[in-house]
Amino acid sequence: MELGYLERQIEEYVKSSPLNEVKEINLGGIFDAPLIGIADSRDPLFDNLKNIEVIGPHHLTPNDWLNEAKSVISYFLPFSETIRKANRDDGLPAREWVYGRIEGEALNTQLRKFVVSLINDVGGAALAPVLDQRFSVVDRRSNWSERHVAYIAGLGTFGLSKSFITQKGCAGRIGSIVTNLRLTPTSREYSSIYDYCTMCGECIARCSSEAITMEGKHIPTCANYINNQVLPLFTPRYGCGKCQTAVPCEYERP
Repeated sequence: MELGYLERQIEEYVKSSPLNEVKEINLGGIFDAPLIGIADSRDPLFDNLKNIEVIGPHHLTPNDWLNEAKSVISYFLPFSETIRKANRDDGLPAREWVYGRIEGEALNTQLRKFVVSLINDVGGAALAPVLDQRFSVVDRRSNWSERHVAYIAGLGTFGLSKSFITQKGCAGRIGSIVTNLRLTPTSREYSSIYDYCTMCGECIARCSSEAITMEGKHIPTCANYINNQVLPLFTPRYGCGKCQTAVPCEYERP
């Protein structure tokens, strides 16, 4: 199985899936064409995630999830222009954004299962860690970080707001699959976790909760804002994404 084949299959799945639209609010496609990256399961950066300064010892490696794992497939699903544009105003998140956040993740869940089935069809083994019963979150730190995996797979780096910046920007969702197939890893065109961030600080002014400063993002402040001000308005949906829209890294690497 080659990267090109995966790219075509995933792109077609996203494009044709009925889950990639929200008829309730007449929202067209949720996601544009995805980016795909491959990481070697033996990449030493996976072990590095166990450091408390990064995530912690509870973070599992690819081989912890799947015996004889050889590769990790990571992908970034960029939100459509419609969703991003709707969320560029100041203040509360746009209705389109919270629908994209929740309904988009429903598509992402099915996409993970689709990629697993693709691998099974060619005789390989695979699983999506975030769908596995062993997946857990401790003090807001999961035992499988989709963003850190994407970094290892060469898809991009982190930003000041803790968003993940790719060649198609930071407004989107991420997924990953662990497999025992040996796939050719994609290169990392960076050496530091913040290489794609210019530290311009524009996300600071965009943050309605004032959770972002030049020192970084205070996650509990962001979470409290979403739980106490956003969720009551959009229940059962939630999200914000102001720091991912109307900023230089919204739709491209700045």
